[in-house]
Amino acid sequence: MRGVAKALYEKEAEIEIYGILDGYKGLIYGNRKKMKPSDFSGILTIGGTILGTSRQPFKQMHVPDEQGLDKVKAMKNHYRKWKLDCLVILGGNGTHKTANLLKQEGLNVVTLPKTIDNDIWGTDMMFGFHSALDIATHAIDCIHTTAASHSRIFIVEVMGHKTGWLTLHA
Repeated sequence: MRGVAKALYEKEAEIEIYGILDGYKGLIYGNRKKMKPSDFSGILTIGGTILGTSRQPFKQMHVPDEQGLDKVKAMKNHYRKWKLDCLVILGGNGTHKTANLLKQEGLNVVTLPKTIDNDIWGTDMMFGFHSALDIATHAIDCIHTTAASHSRIFIVEVMGHKTGWLTLHA
């Protein structure tokens, strides 16, 4: 996100960038904020996202919400109402499936693979994997000395969805 924003600000001084809060949930319910160049400074070492995230399962995108709202139609309406030129979307498998759905609905979409699971087809390594690997490895290294000093075996659970790449590498 930082790299895309910095490149756009460098190329086009008058550009407006909006961050959609909590991912697709923000696009569905109309929650966004205008970003400034300073919003993208000092975020290289911050894990996760500065905009928030939400679980909006791809399989549920065509299922109306509790109030009967058509989520896909709402996302398209906000895209057009806000006069967006393109959505730049970062995320994992479900995020990419929904991005493809929006592309098929006529929206301009650019996606970047970003998940600690490291499991998006056609990629070798994605944003988020190395930083999560560093943290998991550090935690395992720290707990190893405690386990050894107490002559114990510790079981450590590491995230990683269905593939286990993070666990394997850590």
